[in-house]
Amino acid sequence: MPQDILTYYDPSRKIIYKADSCDPLRAAWKSNELELTTLVRGEYPGKSLIKDELPGVRSIGYWDIKRIQNWGLEWHTNEGIEFCFLESGNLEFLIDDKQIKLQPNDITITRPWIPHKLGAPNVTLSKLHWLIIDVNVRHPHQQWQWPDWIILNQNDLKELTLNLRQNEQPLWKANAELRNCFIQIGKIIKEGRNNTDSMLKIQINSMLMLLLDLIREGGSELDRSLIESRRSVDLFLKSLESKIEEDWTVVKMAEYCHLGVTRFTHYCKEISNCSPMEYLNRLRLRKASVLLCEQPRLQVIDVAFMCGFSSSQYFNYAFKKHFKMSPNQYRKLKLR
Repeated sequence: MPQDILTYYDPSRKIIYKADSCDPLRAAWKSNELELTTLVRGEYPGKSLIKDELPGVRSIGYWDIKRIQNWGLEWHTNEGIEFCFLESGNLEFLIDDKQIKLQPNDITITRPWIPHKLGAPNVTLSKLHWLIIDVNVRHPHQQWQWPDWIILNQNDLKELTLNLRQNEQPLWKANAELRNCFIQIGKIIKEGRNNTDSMLKIQINSMLMLLLDLIREGGSELDRSLIESRRSVDLFLKSLESKIEEDWTVVKMAEYCHLGVTRFTHYCKEISNCSPMEYLNRLRLRKASVLLCEQPRLQVIDVAFMCGFSSSQYFNYAFKKHFKMSPNQYRKLKLR
């Protein structure tokens, strides 16, 4: 998971989210290693959008890399659905357990809950366009809310949303019209005219309609299980190991997943065969057992705190109950 992240607060949900801040890209841009032409909100690198410009857009634009780079964008998620288009060059794109070598005219579509990575390990010479639209979701089961300037008619937008939610095919091939749409978006941003906001809204609506036509032609299959609450819990549990040091309670876990405690606990038991706190403690103890051996100079109390335990006494109790020996005994046994 990414190390370079930012947090932001969503007042409507009272939840803190983490999103990619693209620090390696920012550093390369400031060092004049590449051309970066973007309009952004938050901490994404680029020119900041003002309040009334493109509501819901987190980042839009392109990079143009013509020098060998020594960085890549590590595993991260975005604050919205991300559409990327590779105009030229090639680029390694990693998603789930797949590594895809992007070629010119490839489009990737990545949902907010899907970790992905660019570069293996470094990005290559490429011109990459992207658009990140916040549709007010962070989990698969939530209903999407598009910005009100998306003017596709109700049936078309419903069909597009249904396909984007119930089919997570990450890779598509752009036709000439879609290619031109992304290129025009880049030109509009670069020129920076007074009517940029209106022109971009027209192009983005055209892009979404063209994308819907592409999906229709592809005849993609829908899978309703992708938008069930159970999947949101499953994704959370899979990511929990990277968050074990946080001060979790069952209520906080359920709120993070936008579910009630009873429903969250039910799915957690169904998936992991234990309660949420039991599952968390098992992750913490497993991490502690690794740290005890990999970092023998660490004090046991430091291992406890690094793994999210609030006291060394409880850590010792839980560790001994699970491993049938104290942390110190475990360390001595494993380091023989």
